[in-house]
Amino acid sequence: MAEPPAIPPARVLVIDDEVQIRRFLDISLRAQGYATMQAASGGEGLRALAGEGADLVILDIGLPDMEGHEVLAELRQWSQVPVIMLSVRGGEAEKVRALDNGANDYVTKPFGTQELMARVRALLRGRNADGDGQVPLFDDGHLHIDLARREVRLDGAAVALTRKEYALLALLLRNAGRVVTQPQILQEVWGPSHRHDTHYLRILVGRLRHKLGDSALQSRYLFTEPGVGLRFQAP
Repeated sequence: MAEPPAIPPARVLVIDDEVQIRRFLDISLRAQGYATMQAASGGEGLRALAGEGADLVILDIGLPDMEGHEVLAELRQWSQVPVIMLSVRGGEAEKVRALDNGANDYVTKPFGTQELMARVRALLRGRNADGDGQVPLFDDGHLHIDLARREVRLDGAAVALTRKEYALLALLLRNAGRVVTQPQILQEVWGPSHRHDTHYLRILVGRLRHKLGDSALQSRYLFTEPGVGLRFQAP
């Protein structure tokens, strides 16, 4: 019997003007089995992405020819490739701006290799998923979520969720591994007039965590990015 074709390694494009960072990421990513491409400027990165494609982009905000935000805005006009933004700027406003403009994640320099690789893995899990990016079914043997059937079970027992609790869980699961910002959540779940009512979200997240057996101190599924948003992350 013929061997099934091997799945080619995911290709990661690193756009950063610091030689040391590019070299460090190249070594780290290759050690994890990824293929890498490098670009030292925004324009070079966009040309590489357009010409060769990539499964994920690691994009620095401070580039010599154009800001990373500008690179992100341009590539989002024609590509939905997952993007992790890198920056020495760790302020909340900077993170929210990047995520609201289409970044999938944000990492502040200096960063830990293991944390960055975990975020890369999370974004690449959906690499072979359907093109619409939906995740209709999740099951890790403990928590079962079937979005198509609107069914949630914990250790086999049905979990009764309110309409808003289910809407929040479905939104986070469809974006599994990615940070969904507070304004995005509030608009999706409550509507555009509630984009600043973060106290509603705190209450809803607390109720949902309780029903899923989760905890803010020892998160298993729902992780908070302080001041930014929430992420659904499988154990």
